[in-house]
Amino acid sequence: MSVLPKAESSGRARYLLLGSLTLNLLFAGAAGTMALQHSYTPAPLQQVVGIKHGVEQRFYRIAASLPPDDAKIMRTEFHTEAVKLATAEAQIRLSEEAVRDSLRAEPFDPAAVRTAMAQTSAARDNFYQLVHEVVASATTRMSAAGRETLADWPQRRGKAVITQ
Repeated sequence: MSVLPKAESSGRARYLLLGSLTLNLLFAGAAGTMALQHSYTPAPLQQVVGIKHGVEQRFYRIAASLPPDDAKIMRTEFHTEAVKLATAEAQIRLSEEAVRDSLRAEPFDPAAVRTAMAQTSAARDNFYQLVHEVVASATTRMSAAGRETLADWPQRRGKAVITQ
């Protein structure tokens, strides 16, 4: 009686082992095939969806909401001042890094933190001034409909509609 269950369990174990080995080989083969495929065909780099933090992406989203002729004016104005805007945006990032460095410094110097924060504030003010100049310059050549759309930008979700 005790011999029979051992024979049945060893048979099951053999089939389970064989099934497990088969699945492992199948997964290893699939992984190897994928690795070889990706090593021979370079994947194109794509922008990460959902990350739209830069000034260029912001201007393109604004332009996309405008009538076509006004969008062209906005994009042209942006491209004219793109180097200045990118430099100002980079200056903000560098000044923010200076704030982080001053906060981590040993020995800690509160005056250095205040100075770094003031530089960040000045860099932001400069950046926003440039953005405002680009928008103001573009709006001088835009249609009334384009300026109206720009005045309502961004369209907020769930914005209450007021009717009279």
